[in-house]
Amino acid sequence: MKIEELFSVRGKVALVTGGSRGLGEMIARAYVENGAKVYITARRAEACEALAKELSQFGECIAIPADLSRMEEIARLAGELHKREKKLDILVNNAGASWGATFAEFPENGWDKVMDLNVKSVFFLTQSLLDLLEAAGSANSYSRVINIGSIEGIRTSHLEAYSYAASKAGVNHLTRIMAKFLAPKHIAVNAIAPGYFPSKMTDAIDEHGAKEVVDDAPMKRMGHADDLAGIAIYLASRASGFVCGAVIPVDGGLATTA
Repeated sequence: MKIEELFSVRGKVALVTGGSRGLGEMIARAYVENGAKVYITARRAEACEALAKELSQFGECIAIPADLSRMEEIARLAGELHKREKKLDILVNNAGASWGATFAEFPENGWDKVMDLNVKSVFFLTQSLLDLLEAAGSANSYSRVINIGSIEGIRTSHLEAYSYAASKAGVNHLTRIMAKFLAPKHIAVNAIAPGYFPSKMTDAIDEHGAKEVVDDAPMKRMGHADDLAGIAIYLASRASGFVCGAVIPVDGGLATTA
């Protein structure tokens, strides 16, 4: 089989949440530039629509802004997809938030905000799009759900981001149980556990913390867009046809230091 066929996402329909910047933008860009029809969603409509316009120079990209921390917004987004598409080949659950504070000062809203977006929305958005994912899948070509976990859900770091770390550990295990029960419906569920990539979230880490992150990684660097694009294309293509329930660190080796 030719590599162009093995790793192709051409002609597939994808939804990338949190797709207007950071990791979501990297994934959306990779899919668009390789021939997929990509919907992106994010809370800020202006940023979402601006990126969709930019990416439309290279392929088909459509913005549907939504705040996925709210159940009514999950329902609205799912409704829009149902109006436009009869199937969904790829769902990337990437939208996420973080919150940092000391243990003694950590607030309830910093817990609930992160859990609602990082874990609850993953489950309920996938549930809302189940019929479209089933319509796209077959015994020979499963549709794909790709959840974005984090290396912080696998290891403990120097950062006091309690709800974020707990939420990403939750995403990692939610991926496994979703994989078990959705595989009979011809839907393969896997997760990417990124390490540190340039993003708004990592921009909040101070210079000392950023140096510590790089120093801890065996590969001694942060991630590049190509690093994430490669794994996102792999998990969405025929190349990963027998991969189900995997949580794959893309972290320069940080998981080995856990």
